[in-house]
Amino acid sequence: MNRQIKTFVFYALVVGVVLFSVFPFYYAIITSFRSGQELFNPSVFPTSFSIGNYFSIFKEQPFGLNILNSVIVATSVVILSLIIAVTASYALARIHFRGRGLLLMTILSVSMFPQVAILSGMYELIRSMGLYNSLPGLIIPNTVLTLPFTVWVLTTFMKELPKELEEAAVVDGASPLTIVRRIFLPLMWPAMVTTGLLAFIGAWNEFLFALTFTLSNEVRTVPVAIALMSGATEYELPWGNIMAASVLVTVPIVVLVLVFQRKIVAGLTAGAVKG
Repeated sequence: MNRQIKTFVFYALVVGVVLFSVFPFYYAIITSFRSGQELFNPSVFPTSFSIGNYFSIFKEQPFGLNILNSVIVATSVVILSLIIAVTASYALARIHFRGRGLLLMTILSVSMFPQVAILSGMYELIRSMGLYNSLPGLIIPNTVLTLPFTVWVLTTFMKELPKELEEAAVVDGASPLTIVRRIFLPLMWPAMVTTGLLAFIGAWNEFLFALTFTLSNEVRTVPVAIALMSGATEYELPWGNIMAASVLVTVPIVVLVLVFQRKIVAGLTAGAVKG
């Protein structure tokens, strides 16, 4: 009897967590298909079906360009972060030098700083480099945000790779770059997929830098474009358009996570247990 109660409580908690997590996205989907007075209908079941909101977000503003901007920024951040993190993790995991542990702790502590703490300094840097209101002006700060996490994860993973592989390559005359490219990279795919996907999601959803470092709608990314959507008057919020845009930019991320969920778990747990 006690076992049945525990099982019931367990599945009840699972159902509760799933409903709590999925319901906001579900409600956004059904709201995106409503228009007019139906938007204020509190029903949790579909009462109407109209795809007008999805057409409207592309007609009333350059939302397609905003999506392209987000893709360019997020992809560039992933590429830069992985290139820098792989080389940095090799140095931190394989090369012994004084202060290596302190440097690792510093890298980890940097990731704990809130974005607003570096906002003013980053703004002055972007302005001085002439990158304000441009995509490179978003790529650089987003790369700075994602680097501590990617470096830490890849360093932890690389520490657990057998040293015999590197020693054999050195005996054969391989350079450090060749060792990283030919030996370590094929073994690091689980960790790289994990860090790359998380970096992509972080850059895709980033709002504060995208709001501060852009001025024109043609350069904005989707989070800012959605936040600044306006209705026919200053007192109207186009909830249908906002929900349609939110669903449109969330679905690809959900699909990516579902496709790579096993690699994400494998990458996060790789190197956690020795042996």
